[in-house]
Amino acid sequence: MPRYDFDLITIGAGSGGVAGSRRAGSYGARVAIVEESRIGGTCVLRGCVPKKLLVYGAQFADAFADAAGFGWTVAPPKFDWPVLIAAKNKELDRLEQIYINMLKNSSVEIIEGRAIIADPHTVEIGGRHYTADNILIATGGHPTVPNIPGIEHVISSNEALDLPALPRRIVIVGGGYIAVEFAGIFRGFGSEVVELIRREDLLHGFDNDIRVALAQEMRGRGVEIHARTQVARIEKAPREGYSVFTTSGQEISADLVMYATGRGPNTRGLGLDAVGVKTDDKGAALVDEWSRTSVPNIYAIGDVTDRLNLTPVAIPSPRRSTTTTRSRWTTPTSRPRCSASRRSARSASPRKRRAGNTATMSTFTAPASSR
Repeated sequence: MPRYDFDLITIGAGSGGVAGSRRAGSYGARVAIVEESRIGGTCVLRGCVPKKLLVYGAQFADAFADAAGFGWTVAPPKFDWPVLIAAKNKELDRLEQIYINMLKNSSVEIIEGRAIIADPHTVEIGGRHYTADNILIATGGHPTVPNIPGIEHVISSNEALDLPALPRRIVIVGGGYIAVEFAGIFRGFGSEVVELIRREDLLHGFDNDIRVALAQEMRGRGVEIHARTQVARIEKAPREGYSVFTTSGQEISADLVMYATGRGPNTRGLGLDAVGVKTDDKGAALVDEWSRTSVPNIYAIGDVTDRLNLTPVAIPSPRRSTTTTRSRWTTPTSRPRCSASRRSARSASPRKRRAGNTATMSTFTAPASSR
């Protein structure tokens, strides 16, 4: 009888966690992956993919404007934000189902619930305990905001992807690529955009020529950029909207205020301190070149380590790590393949999928009414 329930338990079903779990499964390991939300993680559900779909939608404004110069007569275009968001959600449902199917095809068991590491070989999920030879932490990160008066009124990039309506005027605080991308998205759809940055130019750390040229292009498109500006407080307006007050005394009104000033690792409540996993001052798990933490059988990859927080970095990291433990696992040919079950630590019955799942949808397609 095996000493542990699994050879590997992965906490977090984002790009890195799914990649590592599938690779370990291909080596014949008994693998479970734990997720308290949806399968897919930041990139698929709250980052790269939905953001790109909004970028593509915003670019049509330029095409309509250019069409007349090429002989086209175009009726005044009309944009419907809720239609785009519905189409975006439909595509995310499709991609989530693909991720679920890939895990099942790799014989990875999906367990729903929030995981807490009870000891170096035990994970608690909804009051149940599961044991594993190795644990992989792939819980990702989350947007962070400063502790200033009125910060409860702001949204992050997470909420910006699911707004019920397009704001007429929005203030975006931050000068990194997330802030810049959303400034372009909202401006492309016709919103008035004010971007507040602490430094002289956008995209600190990028090539200086690019930074200057980008700011000029954005201003030329109507984005109002306030350099060397910091927010002192945010107040809700008497009727609707918000007022942003800067440290220099300026007041800026807007329908929405979005912060894109950084991200932090999702390690709170995981139990890392109790089992001896060392973290830095931001809470990020400290790892070696093989993504191994201070506890030899516990690994961490992706944004939870706060290194290069990019999907192309998160995906290969666990594949490399699983190679180091491959020899202890049964080879794929000696272990029968089977369809993994999906179970919930919260309930004996599986979670019902949303009716919007469209596993047969081959590409992102906006509804006919919006084309």
